[in-house]
Amino acid sequence: MILFAGPCVIESKEILDEVCRFLKKTISKYDGIEFYFKSSYDKANRSSIDAFRGPGLDEGLEILAKIKDEQKVGLITDVHQVSEVEKVKEVVDVLQVPAFLSRQTDLLEAVAKSGRIVNVKKGQFLAPWDMGNVREKLKRSGAKRIIFTERGASFGYNNLVVDYRSFPIMRSLGVEVVFDATHSLQLPGGKGSSSDGQRGFIPYLARAAAACGVDGFFFEVHPEPDKALCDGPNMVDFKMFEDILDSIMRIRAVL
Repeated sequence: MILFAGPCVIESKEILDEVCRFLKKTISKYDGIEFYFKSSYDKANRSSIDAFRGPGLDEGLEILAKIKDEQKVGLITDVHQVSEVEKVKEVVDVLQVPAFLSRQTDLLEAVAKSGRIVNVKKGQFLAPWDMGNVREKLKRSGAKRIIFTERGASFGYNNLVVDYRSFPIMRSLGVEVVFDATHSLQLPGGKGSSSDGQRGFIPYLARAAAACGVDGFFFEVHPEPDKALCDGPNMVDFKMFEDILDSIMRIRAVL
């Protein structure tokens, strides 16, 4: 099972160290998990110009490189511009294309040519079958391993809904499919100058996705989500993550 997990954004190296140690310890209880630690050096699509975005490219990559070296983990982070790809690919194992940029041809071509694993988050505005065009762009540009992540579709204003038909549809494109359980419960712009979320429903959607037989999961995890500088309302704390991981691994075992 693929697992992308970690804090939304790099707030400090200390928080990354704490979360990474916890995740490694928790995951070690189970067999067959392909883990990549996730955090962002820049959140370029925040609701407000005053929102916390992270330390930026150079400082952020320096912190991520230390985490990778000290904790011996694979890394995933998102890239927003073609100009970032060359630097980022030297540090991380999986390059992630954010949902809002999932149709940007130049960016898709650049990450495909990087030689790294590519994870594309399906845009909230795209049907699952539309991702066939994304796959074609990546394949023609040389991508060897492609992962698509479902994170919900826009459902009216400030709300998302998950169509579970998207998992088999995207899988039929010949890619691995991951479910982003935390962002699927985000309420984009729900607080006016920031997003809101419905954390309490995350376990339910995650268990349903496990029953669908998805290839992996994406969770944003924070020691104190309500104090997080970004995406707090839809992140999970350590106890919730432990409970969710245990339940989805049990479901996978039954399947």
